[in-house]
Amino acid sequence: MSGLLLGLTFGVGVFLVWWSCWVPAPGDRRRARRSGLLGSLHDEVVQAGFSGLSVRGLVGACLIAAGFVLVIVQLTVGVLPIAVCFAAIAGALPVAVVRRRARRRRALLRDLWPEAVDNITSGVRAGMALPEALAQLGSRGPEELREPFRLFADDYRLTGRFSDCLDRLKDRLADPVGDRLVESLRIAREVGGSDLGRLLRTLSGFLREDARTRAELETRQSWTVNAARLAVAAPWFVLAMLSTNPESVRAYSTGVGAGVLLAGAVVTGIAYALMVRIGRLPEDQRVLR
Repeated sequence: MSGLLLGLTFGVGVFLVWWSCWVPAPGDRRRARRSGLLGSLHDEVVQAGFSGLSVRGLVGACLIAAGFVLVIVQLTVGVLPIAVCFAAIAGALPVAVVRRRARRRRALLRDLWPEAVDNITSGVRAGMALPEALAQLGSRGPEELREPFRLFADDYRLTGRFSDCLDRLKDRLADPVGDRLVESLRIAREVGGSDLGRLLRTLSGFLREDARTRAELETRQSWTVNAARLAVAAPWFVLAMLSTNPESVRAYSTGVGAGVLLAGAVVTGIAYALMVRIGRLPEDQRVLR
């Protein structure tokens, strides 16, 4: 009996050792949960500046908008396929608003990051410690970037753990440029050396050149994106006008009519995705999250 108990204990111990080699750390699990579509939505909510909104709240807003429009259109028009189509459009509107605001704010921050890097460079050259140079952005940096760095200063005063405070700063910024800046400062802090000023000046020049080039390209290609939006909205606007006359849309209550609406939705969705993919510049990805 004692031999069986000893063998069982040994087997459990070996299993736990093996399991510890494969189970990710808590930070890795958090990053894994934020990968994919949910991670992208979380980053866009943060980038849009909606501090009180979570991904669950955004999904809930989509469901509420879709349900409300479904009931209203069904009561007024009386054709379920049309009500479902407009409910799907309404359900996508909250995500579209968040993404549009996130794109605008990213474009704004793209012009502000070089100034923030220059402020850090000036602080380091003035003899400030690296955490102090970062913390002073909370009061002297660009207005749109002050809040995350003010919270970083509070975290560092409370904990004194520079690396952990940088991780929380990255989560609050949720920005690819912020990720590059944070990781550069982390390496400079851990490795040391006298090249920090040169690194920051190089990063600032690169960010200015990238913002200038991207602004020129976006100005030239914005007409393609606007044309894609107009092409997608036009058929559904016509359908909305037809819905004011119930007799004009009665045919859509049949199976064939529902199939026509479904085919139209699929075609417009694919066409819009292709036109936007062709016309819009690729966004920076958070490869250093």
